[in-house]
Parts: sequence; structure tokens; C-alpha cells
Amino acid sequence: MKDKDEIFKVFFREKPTLMLVELLNTEDNLYASSLAKQIDCTYSHVVKILQQMEKHELINFEKLGRLKLLTLTKKGQEVANHMDQIKIML
Repeated sequence: MKDKDEIFKVFFREKPTLMLVELLNTEDNLYASSLAKQIDCTYSHVVKILQQMEKHELINFEKLGRLKLLTLTKKGQEVANHMDQIKIML
């Protein structure tokens, strides 16, 4: 499967879309564990999706002590903005 096909299929599922929109709209520091709680998903599933997002340069992990802060890249912000707009339109 091509990389673009792979990431496309990731985003047209509910949880990955919710993750990106949540990252876009949060003003607080967000970590994988808190993101999992906010979207009602298991931590392991969230981490698996976040790793794919990082591979495709949509998010960054920033180490703060033992924790990894999640941030959107510029590309990630653009994708999340489009998803948020689609959500609003629907």
C-alpha cells in the first residue's frame, strides 16, 4: 500500500479525526494519555495512530521530563483545519 493511501485511510475513521481536531482546538498541553481520555479511546490505540501521524509529519512529540507533549506541525494544522471545517459544514 502506498504511504498516501495508508494515511488517507487513517483519517477517514472517527478516532484519528477526533484526535487531530482535539489537538487543533486545545489550549492546554496535551499528552497521549489525556488525548485518549478526551476521545474515549485506549492509550495503546492512540499511541499507534500518533506514531503514524508523526511518520507523516503531522504531529511532533516534545519530551518534557518523562512525558511527551503533542503538537501539530504546520502540515498537521492545515489538515486539522480542513477536517474541522468539514465537521462544521456537516
